[in-house]
Amino acid sequence: MAPPAPSVGPRLLLRRLLSTATEAAAETPAPTAPSSAAAAKPAKQDPRLLYRRLSALGSAGEGSVSRVLNKWVREGGATRSDDLVKHVKELRKYKRHAHALELMDWMVNARGMNMSHTNHAIRLELIYKVRGLEAAENYFANLPDPAKNHRTYGSLLSCYCSAKMEEKATNLYRQMDELGIWSSTLPINNLMSLYMKLDQYRKVVSLFEEMKLKNVKPNSLTCCILMTSYAALNKIDDIEELLKEMVEKDVTLGWSAYSTLASIYVNAGQFGKAESALKKLEGLISAHDDRQPFDFLLSLYASLGNLSEVNRVWNVIKSKFSKIYMEWESNYETFDVKLTNMMIRSHLKVGMTEEAEMLVEKVKENGAEFDTKTCELFLDHYMGTEDMNSALNWLENMTKLSKKAEKLDQDRIYKFQKYFEEHKDADGAERFCNCLRTLGCIDGKAYESLLRTYLAAGKKSCSLRQQIKNDKVEICYDIGKLLKRLGDKGR
Repeated sequence: MAPPAPSVGPRLLLRRLLSTATEAAAETPAPTAPSSAAAAKPAKQDPRLLYRRLSALGSAGEGSVSRVLNKWVREGGATRSDDLVKHVKELRKYKRHAHALELMDWMVNARGMNMSHTNHAIRLELIYKVRGLEAAENYFANLPDPAKNHRTYGSLLSCYCSAKMEEKATNLYRQMDELGIWSSTLPINNLMSLYMKLDQYRKVVSLFEEMKLKNVKPNSLTCCILMTSYAALNKIDDIEELLKEMVEKDVTLGWSAYSTLASIYVNAGQFGKAESALKKLEGLISAHDDRQPFDFLLSLYASLGNLSEVNRVWNVIKSKFSKIYMEWESNYETFDVKLTNMMIRSHLKVGMTEEAEMLVEKVKENGAEFDTKTCELFLDHYMGTEDMNSALNWLENMTKLSKKAEKLDQDRIYKFQKYFEEHKDADGAERFCNCLRTLGCIDGKAYESLLRTYLAAGKKSCSLRQQIKNDKVEICYDIGKLLKRLGDKGR
């Protein structure tokens, strides 16, 4: 499980904490078409060839997986249950839930394969993600009694926790307890995670006490959740006692636990302890780990304002993952906007604005597109430095993206409007209103501010009244008075 990023509230902290440990930079590339000789060959074919075909489906809709599988069988391809389950797990890892579920359905419906208890649990989870909670409940209810074990109960509990169904989750957990079918920390971790999402941090601590009474050994994720709950309760000192307890219980803490710890210390302003946690984090990174722990190191050192460590870790990333770095620089097809945003955030944090802007230029040179997060990083940075013209440029960039941002929050809107009125910048105010219109948040208050800015700048308009009507904004008494003062009397 992945640790939280720095400087975030407990709810967002938990969401990042419980995210998948690795995220793919790109899907496995599609294979070249097999030759006719290869297609005709009766097969004990490499199962990876089948996975490549499944992976190459991308976002193809319902029925696409079945067509690939049926074609594979017609060509003589082998369909061993173990191989197919591996493909399901790979698809699920890359969040291709609909394709993974269709593959499992095909295994049962087209090939008559029996589901193991573990596979029932996986299928139940996929049904929830693709078809919803009611479908998952029905699937569980129709399972044969022997299949209703700790795995399938645990899977249903996980669904309830994901759906924030506290009453159903708690009742099922107690039922599992009465039946004596929970045998690991997973059910408790899931319930802890639910309470974190609901901001019920004291219930998280109570569950830990229950774990100790029942002699259930915690794991690294349990520790991460507890540390986050203590931080939310402003009990930072209790975290050190918790870590001592983990040592006494012989719990192995991974790098993610120290990333969580460092993030908490950063938020608490205890920078010395944060740096000490980061050193432990780095010492726990293995040769088999992907880029993620280094990403957290980079982000956390940036939060500390430690430019030398930011540069050192960035150089480690470039040397250790040179292929990724070169692809990121030169090939838009495998462009990773998350990595770019991470670097932009790090540069802006330590005041390297020009370098951050250069990263964006590199993105555009490679034919790739930044995202709303990129725009927000620059928007907040320039608003924080009172460079409202640059901030407006980035807001306009945000409105031009194919995937539009959510509506702008009121604090940002007010700060823009205040600036334009005080600086009598009618052109800037017009551009800002155009952005609000595109983002779907133009309203009467926006027009009142625009009209006041027009008056302050001594600018006249005979068309604003019609524009207000076009935007379906009510011309209230205050707007009417401002329009008259501008000479736009209209009808």
